[in-house]
Amino acid sequence: MADNNRGHLKIWGRANSVNVQKVLWCVRELDLAYERVDAGMQFGRNRDADYLAMNPNGRVPTLVDGGFVLWESNSIMRYLVLAYGEGTSLYPQAPRQRAAVDRWLDWTLSTLQPVDRPVFWALVRTPIEQRDMAAIQKDADAEAEQWHIVDRQLATRRFIEGDDFTLADIALGAYARRWFGVEGISKPQLTHLERWFAQLAGRAGFAQFVAPPLF
Repeated sequence: MADNNRGHLKIWGRANSVNVQKVLWCVRELDLAYERVDAGMQFGRNRDADYLAMNPNGRVPTLVDGGFVLWESNSIMRYLVLAYGEGTSLYPQAPRQRAAVDRWLDWTLSTLQPVDRPVFWALVRTPIEQRDMAAIQKDADAEAEQWHIVDRQLATRRFIEGDDFTLADIALGAYARRWFGVEGISKPQLTHLERWFAQLAGRAGFAQFVAPPLF
């Protein structure tokens, strides 16, 4: 286990990045002290040589824990739980339960993020006069197909993988915030997804880092 030196965690990344939000939410669940440094988009810094030396992708977030550097948001969350979250249910120890959580972490980035990005950027970061609403609705329909999968998963479960809140809920919850938060498109009613999402509002990390207005 890593040295529990909580005062030396540093997270590089802007607070309105969905992948940074996942890490901040995870840190809050673990009640860890940390320092956050703005980087990316309007803040720049992520293309500077010193940042690229830490993270050659030039993306956010990047975690620095003493002399250890790690990038990729889901890998960062796994590391934080393994290093500082002994006894928590966030990342189960049993192989099958852990594999099930990992599946959703992988699926979020490989399948959900690619269909979420066009909708979010078109409705949040594109001026109204430049929006092609017919094309956006088509993209939204493609994203809705993926949320149907999550809705069916939640039909018989309190959280994504059962009765316990895990990293899978953090990863999917951050993206669900964007799905429920964008306006101007038609969305299907997903009862189980809505019930699960309402539960997340009661978690301090969600309220602090994910719930603020989209911008």
